[in-house]
Amino acid sequence: MADKNLNDLFLDTLKDIYFAEKQIVKTLPKMAKAANSPKLSAAFEKHQVETEGQIERLDEIFELLGKPARGKTCDAILGIIDEGKEIMDEYKGTAALDAGLLAAAQAVEHYEISRYGTLKSWATKLGMKDAVRLLDQTLLEEKKTDDTLTKLAETEVNAEAA
Repeated sequence: MADKNLNDLFLDTLKDIYFAEKQIVKTLPKMAKAANSPKLSAAFEKHQVETEGQIERLDEIFELLGKPARGKTCDAILGIIDEGKEIMDEYKGTAALDAGLLAAAQAVEHYEISRYGTLKSWATKLGMKDAVRLLDQTLLEEKKTDDTLTKLAETEVNAEAA
């Protein structure tokens, strides 16, 4: 087996987050529909549009690398999404549903923030200036979404669940 290097790790991780974003974009409409809070539903809908843009940026990075835009199964995101589905099933019709949906969404956001932060750091080290710019744009969106969800939890959703 040939020695693997940071370029290989970057590409593997890029495929991982690409797969994850494709799963997330399919899940967000279900979460928006399940949410009781109009504000939470709107936050999910807004992030779905952002996620579509994030996928386009990932496509651009694959193009910059001269590689096909292909995902690699990400068990972590599948597990987080499954937890969200469990919450939707087990808490349907309860006051705690939105708090559970929000918590599941933040688990996704934290995973994405971790991945994009790592990819940006590696792209910087590898001298991939265009990729750094694209990854930074997505990283900032993910952090903003996480902040929005935190504010929504603290000002409305958690109080409703209590």
